[in-house]
Amino acid sequence: MKLKEIYQYLDKLSPFELQEKWDNSGLLVGNLEDEIKKVYISIDLDEEILKDIEENSLIITHHPLIFSALKRVNFDTYSTKLLKILIQKNIALISMHTNIDKTHLNSYVAKDILGLDVIHSEEFICYAEVNDSFSNFANNIAEKLGLKYLKYVKCSEKVKKVALVTGAGMSLIGEVKADCFITGDIKYHDAMEAKARGISLIDIRHYESEKHFSVLLSALIEEYLKKNELKAIITASKNPFKFCIQGETVE
Repeated sequence: MKLKEIYQYLDKLSPFELQEKWDNSGLLVGNLEDEIKKVYISIDLDEEILKDIEENSLIITHHPLIFSALKRVNFDTYSTKLLKILIQKNIALISMHTNIDKTHLNSYVAKDILGLDVIHSEEFICYAEVNDSFSNFANNIAEKLGLKYLKYVKCSEKVKKVALVTGAGMSLIGEVKADCFITGDIKYHDAMEAKARGISLIDIRHYESEKHFSVLLSALIEEYLKKNELKAIITASKNPFKFCIQGETVE
């Protein structure tokens, strides 16, 4: 199957033109005329994954391997080391990042993973009615994501309306119209800003909130690939972070 056929299907599913200006989704490595023998899906790439991927394959990731222009390729950075392997093995790379965040991923995590009653979405931001105590709601979120500890900012005892953005969404705090915001990669000054606005925060981390991309995309393209005698193989890049509490490593 030619790469351009898969690319066109993905573009109809979640148009690449919807990506943010700073993003770099789309075909990053490969030629549209390439023949694809296998399809792999992962949130990210790492060397361990690429060792197991067969030649003449396509890998679809959530996060782009390349964000900004490369001025040199010395094979000593994250992106260039992996580019070398991709090229050597003739592996094509397509990334679906902010485009699929807007069309599918945020609502999927809100509804299917967290079980929230989503009332509407505004580009990245999904809104849901909650009407629960903050402590009970936060504990439920942690349980559903398998988080053994939770970082949060509590501005009120109750949660009535929640906003959710997977990955790192604190740049959108000015647009949030809810009393609780769920997102990842929350920094100290982000917490101070939210507290000043009276918006509670629950940090669901970056990797943990977006790792569901693989299962989601696999389900979305399963039938199409099956018609073309292909199957999506889900691969799992590892979270680079480890966490410990009093010397004991936790997830």
